[in-house]
Amino acid sequence: MTFLSLDALLKCFEALGAERVVCKPLAENDNSKQQVYLGNSFAALNVLPFGDVGADERSGTFKAPVNLIWINPDGSGEQAKGSQLILYPQYPEVRLSGFLRGCRIAPNEAMRHVPSSQRQFNNGPDGRLLFLGIRPDKSVLAHLALPRSPVAIGFGLENARGVYRRTGVFLELQVRPAQSPKDDLIARLRDIHRAGWHKGVRLRRDGVPIPYDSRNGGGYTLEAQFGIVPNGQALPDYRGWEIKAFSGSRITLMTPEPDGGYYGAHGVEAFVRRYGRLTSADTLYFTGLHRIDAPCNASKLTLILRGYNANSQTITDVSGGIELVDGTGFVAATWSFRALISHWGRKHAFAAYVPFTTRDTGGREYRYESPALLGEGTDFALCLAALQAGAVVYDPGSKLTGIGTTRTRVKARSQFRVTKNALRGLYHTFEEVTL
Repeated sequence: MTFLSLDALLKCFEALGAERVVCKPLAENDNSKQQVYLGNSFAALNVLPFGDVGADERSGTFKAPVNLIWINPDGSGEQAKGSQLILYPQYPEVRLSGFLRGCRIAPNEAMRHVPSSQRQFNNGPDGRLLFLGIRPDKSVLAHLALPRSPVAIGFGLENARGVYRRTGVFLELQVRPAQSPKDDLIARLRDIHRAGWHKGVRLRRDGVPIPYDSRNGGGYTLEAQFGIVPNGQALPDYRGWEIKAFSGSRITLMTPEPDGGYYGAHGVEAFVRRYGRLTSADTLYFTGLHRIDAPCNASKLTLILRGYNANSQTITDVSGGIELVDGTGFVAATWSFRALISHWGRKHAFAAYVPFTTRDTGGREYRYESPALLGEGTDFALCLAALQAGAVVYDPGSKLTGIGTTRTRVKARSQFRVTKNALRGLYHTFEEVTL
């Protein structure tokens, strides 16, 4: 079954809830045997939603499931239950695999492997077009348009006019004439900037704003202007954009908790008891600026990248990660590559960094300044390279109080930070937007 036009396909995607549609022109080596090539970096993770990343040590790859649903013109669909992204860190590149498995309506014949002797396009574009519609529930709608089909002809005419924006290997299609997420974001930031001073607030879980006067209120107050309820999930804040407020030269990039080492096995309280320093009779802090391969004077621990080749800037061991080790080599904490790839790919594809100033008039108030810094398109390899170069540092602030009592209180703060001047190197596109 095929759609009668490109417009009919897009209307079907929209009716089924797709908020974003991309197209991947296929080549002869995009097939069920060789998989579908999605680029020579991890940038495809910025476009396609995926499940938890797993490390396959046997093949030396990372794998992440994709909820892919092939659709018919009547709106019916069926899931291809074996769909997954395979990340080959040694190249690096990403491929889509298993996209036919267990699905009766999938285009099996059109995606079959073509023997080398029968190939006509020298592995170049062969006219097939893979359309993917991304829904808010992180499922992906799929349709394959064959060469010279009405959809392919319509797409070719529009593409010749230059109306599609390229994102990696994908071309972006407009689903509806609504304001784009980026334009919407900038418009809201301009309104917030022009409004002047904002009293410190944060949103409760039910969305009701409440006064907030702690020192970290700059971020919460900005999020409240966007209706963002703090949830701690590794997902973008607003229409696919991560929003971060900052007031100094060093900006917090991410705050993932370690998933391995002593910390991963015993938790933050045991970790701070073992490695924190006493700042008062009942308080332990774990702090210190940690750079790769440089022992930290405050913690006596060293941050290392295990399983990473600095010369080729590639991951060489999928079981590796960022580690904190002591002088004997004992691993105090680990952030596995697989967990960080998930976090970075989901949360940092599009990010807005907004400077602010603070004043106290019987309660903290915040003013959000111009310009805002917007980064678009990133790659976990860029983050690792910045870590290796010392541009990104580990700057924790975990705290344990009441250490001599049975009612201890612990605050986990495992933060990776970057200087404002080094932000540009983490994104493929970076701009300053006047508000």
